[in-house]
Amino acid sequence: MTEKIKVGSAIRLDQFLKWANVTGSGGQSKVLIQSGLVKVNGITETRRGKILKANDRVEVAGAGSFLVVM
Repeated sequence: MTEKIKVGSAIRLDQFLKWANVTGSGGQSKVLIQSGLVKVNGITETRRGKILKANDRVEVAGAGSFLVVM
């Protein structure tokens, strides 16, 4: 099941992971992303500064799937 996460505007991937309560800090987000455990729209993403927009789907190994909603 995909959880919808509402954000106010475009958001960086590392910030989104904190916003969605997947991680507790930017450092944790960085490690998770650089470990190859995060996919955006089905593609492994290793850039923590990747800008997410409405309807982007973020999948995190062991944490679930999230849909960006604005």
